[in-house]
Amino acid sequence: MTTATAQAHISVNRSDRGATFEAARSSVPQVEEAHRVAPQDARRLSKLFFDQVSDLEEGTPEYQYARNTLIEMNLSLVRYVARRFRSRGQEMEDIMQVGTIGLIKAIDRFDVSLENEFTTFAIPYITGEIKRFFRDTTWSVHVPRRLQELRVDLARAREELEGRGNPEPSVADLAAQLELGEDEVIEGLVACNGYDAGSIDRPIEAGNSKQQAGLVADLIGNEDPALALAENLHALKPHLAQLDERERTLLELRFGSEMTQTEIGEELGLSQMHVSRLLTRTYTTLRESLLAEA
Repeated sequence: MTTATAQAHISVNRSDRGATFEAARSSVPQVEEAHRVAPQDARRLSKLFFDQVSDLEEGTPEYQYARNTLIEMNLSLVRYVARRFRSRGQEMEDIMQVGTIGLIKAIDRFDVSLENEFTTFAIPYITGEIKRFFRDTTWSVHVPRRLQELRVDLARAREELEGRGNPEPSVADLAAQLELGEDEVIEGLVACNGYDAGSIDRPIEAGNSKQQAGLVADLIGNEDPALALAENLHALKPHLAQLDERERTLLELRFGSEMTQTEIGEELGLSQMHVSRLLTRTYTTLRESLLAEA
């Protein structure tokens, strides 16, 4: 839209509130299809709107109209900044929405009296909002913001060191470059693993042939049943200590030596039925103790 066309879309509507001064304050230009105003026209019209907004009472219809029109006219700034981030793997629509939040913050905080160019003032707000979006939402695993920022510093330091002829900078090299301790650098490198997550259904390529050799899931082991058994034994240990000597002997012969009830009876001079009753009573005692603990 050219300047002449933009001017054709502007009409001034003055509200009669009983006083010429008050009417002038409550009047703002009426712009049709503000989102289609060309950038050069948006810069000129924005100055006019900011002058009007500074004299309007917040919350009035005129103020809301002026603020909304400023947002629509300057969406081209959001599109300009958003294009820098289009290779980050996020939907452009999402980036635009986040950038628009930065634009709104810039409009609400812009001070006309400082006579700064709004474009210069708004772009850092828009860029900062988009960067915060990527920093806070694109990590596969949530890590503290300190480590998120350290990841960026580590990437920059690695690039600088590689540019100086150090293709594989060590932890010590990175620590010296960033003036940090090696432990902190190691913590940052470990946190970097949480930025991207790979699917277990991703195919594995073998050698230079690029032929599929299975899936990542094929390399993941199954759960070992012995792990659960170890946990159960650990939970059972303090309750076994509370049994009397005969009860512990019965359990040791039954499960340690893997003897039958008949063999245990012969070993201890008891009948098989008596051994069965003693074992059942011991099982019940242990089961009740574990359930009470749970």
